[in-house]
Amino acid sequence: MKTEKVNFKNKNGDDLSGYLELPFNQDPHNFVLFAHCFTCNKNFFAAKNISRTLAQNGYGVLRFDFTGLGESEGEFSESNFSGNIQDLLAAATYLEEEFTAPSLLIGHSLGGAAVLFAAKELKSVKAVTTIAAPSTTAHVQHLIQNNVEEIEKNGEAQVNIGGRPFKIKKQFLEDIDKHELKSYLGELKKSLLIMHSPQDKIVSIKNAEELYIAARHPKSFISLDGSQHLLANKEDAAYAGNVIASWASRYLDIPKKEVPESEADVVAGLEAEDGFTTQMKAGNHTFLADEPIKAGGKDYGPTPYQFLSSGLASCTSMTLQMYAKRKDWPLEDVETHVHYSREHSTDCKNCEEKTSKIDTFRREIKLVGGLDEKQKQRLLEIADRCPVHRSLTSETNITTKLI
Repeated sequence: MKTEKVNFKNKNGDDLSGYLELPFNQDPHNFVLFAHCFTCNKNFFAAKNISRTLAQNGYGVLRFDFTGLGESEGEFSESNFSGNIQDLLAAATYLEEEFTAPSLLIGHSLGGAAVLFAAKELKSVKAVTTIAAPSTTAHVQHLIQNNVEEIEKNGEAQVNIGGRPFKIKKQFLEDIDKHELKSYLGELKKSLLIMHSPQDKIVSIKNAEELYIAARHPKSFISLDGSQHLLANKEDAAYAGNVIASWASRYLDIPKKEVPESEADVVAGLEAEDGFTTQMKAGNHTFLADEPIKAGGKDYGPTPYQFLSSGLASCTSMTLQMYAKRKDWPLEDVETHVHYSREHSTDCKNCEEKTSKIDTFRREIKLVGGLDEKQKQRLLEIADRCPVHRSLTSETNITTKLI
């Protein structure tokens, strides 16, 4: 996948910082917004690892820092839950203006509650996933229960959350009390996936049950059995990301590029809007061909000449291993490196003409095993006899017709 750093403005004009995770070999079929947990940031375990797993499944994912957290501007002490919702709406506007409006929202812990409220305001959103989310926004008071009295008395207090100090003001508590989640869920007309660990000690599994009962169909629940609240284990986060990708595919529009059916060995299909990105099918195998970005492509697949070089490299390694096995020689591994270029032939009769270039494949072979020098030299000779080598160096006919 590819990671791009992005910035956008929130409602108050503060600069919010985020990362956009993109698939490495295709344009994203859908865009996703990820909301991190309370006082966390975009680089926390769950946000980063789930986003990257989704990108591997073809999604584009924006994870960003809420106001006053991480690299985003603004004062955290002046922010509140309503502000988090507004930050999500600003992020959705950024995606819509620069790429495509998000169709899926994902929120972790209190971020899960935030995406549920934001989803109602976003027509493009078709599906929502919550991970370890509380069933009531007042759950935050549980995290700062030792400081609530001080906040009520003095208007603010310095609290310790996850080993880090944060200033919480009374307006934050007053704002979060205004958001009653369970009754609101019954009005949310979006597909919902609730994910929670039975072993979560920060937000108990009871919260997932209450959310599920309050929500309307279509709704689903997946247990993150064995994981902890922050999903610090990379395998747990990857599992969550893969499940979300599969679940969401039922509710999102994921276009499929069809490769033309053919009785030929290989078929290549390219629509005008795709530039150089070509859908390929060879036998039962599908893949992409493309050109580098500097040549006007998107670099989503090998170039035609890289495919040609790949044929020579693979055929050479196969041929040498097959020959060595037949001779019972101790050849453990073969690496065939191929460099392709168009070079002037030193012995070309028409060397002064610009068109006097020939295709040159520079092949380098690494042989691993207890081979003596005579065996190595024989294998070097056999390399020139591999079928693809012979095809490239012999007279080749290509016939073409319209169908």
